[in-house]
Amino acid sequence: MKLMDINKTSHNFLHTFCIRPAFHFQTQADGEEVILVVRGHPITQIWWLINSVILLTVLLVADYFFSMLLNPFQSLFTYIFSFIMVGAYVWLNILIWFFNVGIITNKRVVDIDFQGVIYKEITEARLERIQDITVKAGGFAESFFNFGNIFIQTAGTEANIEYGDVPYPDTIIKIIHQLTEQKQNNQ
Repeated sequence: MKLMDINKTSHNFLHTFCIRPAFHFQTQADGEEVILVVRGHPITQIWWLINSVILLTVLLVADYFFSMLLNPFQSLFTYIFSFIMVGAYVWLNILIWFFNVGIITNKRVVDIDFQGVIYKEITEARLERIQDITVKAGGFAESFFNFGNIFIQTAGTEANIEYGDVPYPDTIIKIIHQLTEQKQNNQ
């Protein structure tokens, strides 16, 4: 297996795959270095963007026809309300995409999942507890755009970690293997 150069800083489009980023997180320990940060591949965000455009188009057409039945104040209110609703949908999806992040450090792997605005779930596993890593990528889009799901199984009763729709899953596995080997050699 070819070793990855995890000592140079590298970022890709929309920072969905960042090696050695200037990134700190809430539960980071002293002396713990962030090696890799991954987010969902940008192509996986297309569906809610398309839904937003369709919803906005439908609302504008409906507002146009209903504006004939409403006075100007009521028509303005429906336009504003429609834009606020679509804007809230877009903003919520951006937040969920941006804050659902996978972090790989020199000591552990961390999965931070936001579900909605007020619920956050953090799952972590120490590198020495990792037993198996599985990548699932199937279909044309996942093969063409090189993204997939990574499932990290851990020893004991620790929760398993899942990185969903992340870019370059094969590279992520190589980095995790490289870090676990370095950890074993240092012990």
